[in-house]
Amino acid sequence: MKRVVSVLLALWAAVMFASTALAAEREGAFSVSPFIGGYTFDGTQHLDTAPVYGVRLGYDITRHIGVEAVSDFLYTHHTRSGNSQKMLSYRLDLLYNFMPDGPFVPYVAVGGGGLTYGGEGIEINGKNTDATANIGLGLKYFITDSIALRGDARQLFVLEDPNPPKYNWEYSLGLSFLFGGSKPAAAQAVAAPAPAAAPAAAPAAEPVVPAAPAPMAVLKVIPASVGASQPATLAWSSRNAQKCELQPGIGPVQPEGSMTVTAATDTEYTLTCQGAGGKATAAAQLQVAPVQASPAASTAKSGREQAGMTMTVEFATASAEIAAGYQERLREVARYLKEHPETRGVIAGYTDSVGPDWFNAALSGRRAQAVKTFLVKQAGVDPARLSSKGYGSSSPVADNATTDGRQKNRRAVVTITLKGK
Repeated sequence: MKRVVSVLLALWAAVMFASTALAAEREGAFSVSPFIGGYTFDGTQHLDTAPVYGVRLGYDITRHIGVEAVSDFLYTHHTRSGNSQKMLSYRLDLLYNFMPDGPFVPYVAVGGGGLTYGGEGIEINGKNTDATANIGLGLKYFITDSIALRGDARQLFVLEDPNPPKYNWEYSLGLSFLFGGSKPAAAQAVAAPAPAAAPAAAPAAEPVVPAAPAPMAVLKVIPASVGASQPATLAWSSRNAQKCELQPGIGPVQPEGSMTVTAATDTEYTLTCQGAGGKATAAAQLQVAPVQASPAASTAKSGREQAGMTMTVEFATASAEIAAGYQERLREVARYLKEHPETRGVIAGYTDSVGPDWFNAALSGRRAQAVKTFLVKQAGVDPARLSSKGYGSSSPVADNATTDGRQKNRRAVVTITLKGK
């Protein structure tokens, strides 16, 4: 065991001085994490603490949430009989990263799997397998944008039916190597102009004053496309500017900030910033799509009027929570349903292409159900007139390779049609 501790300390020291670059978790990244550590058994098992060796294969669904497949091996001895035992552990864990921006990323983990062991004194075909569950904490320290030093401690529950559970401990140190994923945009560094040196041959001349740096302005609207009466967020920043102004209809603003706006029609917002080095402008377009209502005369024998409506609700990454800006529009849909009792509502949920299919299928279903629940509980619609279903990442309406495209694909679509159609 002393040799294991020495190896862990040497690994820690080597990596700490390898690089000073810092990085963070990134959405969509795959990781390979070899590790070495120790494994301590429940006292009732009468087994020696032993070195453990293993590897983790992970995927970051988002910068906060990841999954890992873990396998490790150890070789130990019975404290009474001296018989040797070999053990192979395998499990699937779910991780939550608390501060994904790094360089220090603490996390919690929970999961389950199995423990297969064999050797001297094992009577059932020389091998036995028990189910396991685990919970624990860990810390990653990014030393480059794709390599992190990692420490991990787990409490493992070995379920030896019909015997009581055994409480074992696993603690390890290793490295994580990240591949792919979406890297955060790097901050643009603006170099300050070097002051001009005064001419050596003319000490009496006036000193050369460096030119004032030109200002910069950046303006974004999030999301870039909304429905009627739906709010959007204007976010802006500037450099080398003393005053800024937003138009139309807003006026002077701080050099950096954000605000919520609601537009009735398509609107182009312009940010104008002034400084000692001149003036800079930036523009962002907000597209407003009105709620589509298309009543039409029915050709059915009953002579009833067919009424129709569609509405889209967009969601944040990995979320099924309805934003406040959509709630009034959903109440409009509810009023429409109540005014047209011959109609029904069909709600379809979708996701972007980030993440595994099983995760996106479940998330899209939760989004469709969230809209149905709001219409029933908050707006008083009869649940028998509504149906909901999730379709995962199928049927994208925009390019999943862009941020705006992924935002538009994270949606639930409400379609109001005549009953029986």
